[in-house]
Amino acid sequence: MKDHYIDNKKFFQEMIEWKKLVNDAEDSGEEKPPVTEYIGQCFLLIAERLSMRANFINYPYRDEMIGDAIENCLMYASNFDPEKSANPFSYFTQIIYYAFLRRIQREKKQNYIKYKLVERADETGDIARLLDPDKMSKDPYAEFFMLSDNDIDNFTPKTEKKKKKTASKPKSDDSSELF
Repeated sequence: MKDHYIDNKKFFQEMIEWKKLVNDAEDSGEEKPPVTEYIGQCFLLIAERLSMRANFINYPYRDEMIGDAIENCLMYASNFDPEKSANPFSYFTQIIYYAFLRRIQREKKQNYIKYKLVERADETGDIARLLDPDKMSKDPYAEFFMLSDNDIDNFTPKTEKKKKKTASKPKSDDSSELF
């Protein structure tokens, strides 16, 4: 019975062999070779399993998260250095984890933009004119309904707001505050 869904030793050996091919291609001025079938399968398995964790499973855009993660793994696979680490599973899990977080942030920002557009729609709920540039140019109230760059730039996810609040709190040496 397999204890793990990815054999890290085999994964490491595959990465070493592929990395040799990449180095040979770079030395001869050729394009980098694609990752092997096994390496790609490992990327997919890691991404799918990580997406099943409790902090990622309920997002409706999990497929996009997995797609972003695999894309990032393919982009940065050649950065894996077998001399520094013998654990490609850990290396690519970190890449996938942060790809998930970036996708969540992008989706939250898009939801914020959608929310602001709906918030600024007129009483009839006419959002279509907000999206049509021809109608916007004829509308005297167009500026009122448009999202400014400032609106979008001021979007701050909850995690960043928490960081700012905790950073501004004065730290005291009084241990009674802990209880």
